[in-house]
Amino acid sequence: MARGPKKHLKRLNAPKHWMLDKLTGTYAPRPTAGPHKLRECLPLVILIRNRLKYALNGKEVQSILMQRLVKVDGKVRTDSTYPAGFMDAITIEKTGENFRLVYDTKGRFTVHRITAEEAQYKLCKVKKVQLGAKGIPFVVTHDGRTLRYPDPLIKVNDTIKLDLESGKFNEFIKFEVGNVAMVTGGRNTGRVGVITHRERHVGGFDIVHIKDVLDRQFATRLSNVFVIGEGNKPWVSLPKNKGVKLTIAEERDRRRAAN
Repeated sequence: MARGPKKHLKRLNAPKHWMLDKLTGTYAPRPTAGPHKLRECLPLVILIRNRLKYALNGKEVQSILMQRLVKVDGKVRTDSTYPAGFMDAITIEKTGENFRLVYDTKGRFTVHRITAEEAQYKLCKVKKVQLGAKGIPFVVTHDGRTLRYPDPLIKVNDTIKLDLESGKFNEFIKFEVGNVAMVTGGRNTGRVGVITHRERHVGGFDIVHIKDVLDRQFATRLSNVFVIGEGNKPWVSLPKNKGVKLTIAEERDRRRAAN
């Protein structure tokens, strides 16, 4: 019988998109409880050591963090297993670098370099709209934030633009046909396209149909769709392939052309 929280994570059980090899050890860093789920996050130790290559091992990562050099969403984080996740802005002031965590078309987190201006804000998907104590309305976002007194037009599945310094938001994007969205789950994770149609299924899962810039249609569940801009203009910069998934043959041809 399990007594208390789980404290370990075997390497083979770690999410595939962390891209840890099987033979380097038995265990993987288990993310701390935080704003993103275990299967949908990237611990800071993997980000700094494996992706950015700023450290050779976990001990070096910890010494970097304890110098208070790394900020996630504008707040200093010193926990090496802190779960950074989708849309989080990561700032390393000493090197003057800013990154945003977004998915690539293979469903992995890509550490996308952004400008200092873009690191001032992030997009949050609205998960819940409720009335709290004394009738105060509030919304809950995908990264666990509770924001009181929202615009009454904001509904579930809309996206808000959050200013990280003040914690306030004034702009939002409606979830509607014609807006550009990124898929954050399922086999189409990381693909970007314009919403063309929403199928409503009472008692089941609503299906959203999306068309990318190459006019390829694909469909996914409503819960996997994250609106990132109005019309076909995203409010955040996208990684190099702009969320377009290529076939294996197209990837091969592109590699050959580059060589």
